[in-house]
Amino acid sequence: MRKICIINQKGGVGKTTTSVNIGSGLSRMNKKVLIIDLDPQAHIATCLSSGSATKDMYSLIVESADIKECVKPLGKNLDIISSDEDLLEAEKWLLGQKSKETILKKKLQALSGYDYVIIDCPPSLGILTTNALMYANEAFIPVSTDFLGMSGLKAVARLVRDINKEYDHSIRITKIIPTMYDMRSKHSTQVLNELKNEFYEIVSDPIRINTKLKEAPKYGKSIFSYDKNSRGAKDYQKLINSVIYDEKRVKVDDEQSESALLKKLVAA
Repeated sequence: MRKICIINQKGGVGKTTTSVNIGSGLSRMNKKVLIIDLDPQAHIATCLSSGSATKDMYSLIVESADIKECVKPLGKNLDIISSDEDLLEAEKWLLGQKSKETILKKKLQALSGYDYVIIDCPPSLGILTTNALMYANEAFIPVSTDFLGMSGLKAVARLVRDINKEYDHSIRITKIIPTMYDMRSKHSTQVLNELKNEFYEIVSDPIRINTKLKEAPKYGKSIFSYDKNSRGAKDYQKLINSVIYDEKRVKVDDEQSESALLKKLVAA
């Protein structure tokens, strides 16, 4: 089971769009997927028209609800655990607990039967995000192809490095996803080229600016349900193909190599 958190402390970079469309796309390719909304803004349920569940992330974290009560089926191969604004209270509650960084990991340890668990993280590097990183074994970082994109990438890489060091954890950054790419903009192209040159091992093809991607959440649909022939659908399908291809790659547990990559990211 691949456990992936979608993370960036910078808002508006396409974290939720990426979580929804990677999850939906993988489910269409016969992968069993669970999407977890760890953002108090609770946009996952809106983007997928799931409605409100009786039990959600607050129930799971604070009230110790049975995880089976919190999982809501959306369709073939796709489930979600939703959230709402009460998750802000869960964040405050976590701060007062012992071993607060690993509570989510303990709550999710009974999960089974999924090929992918995808966590949509809040736009911050607080305790909820730390919990997601401590549960996951991979991090995907959407990076907007603009002036501030690289600074957000650097902050996330620093957090990953620190968590691995402090808690003897081994989460790896396996995808940097350039988002909101405007091929007409010289600056956008410059940022994309910089990402490719520096981190070619893990940078995906860009997700281009596309109106259909912005419209799809209004109708509670993934880009594949809303307009499968759109530029956005084609870009996310390429990303999904690369995620699946990574399953077949030889995993090299080379700590020095991973350390070198994190050093490069932090220094970017």
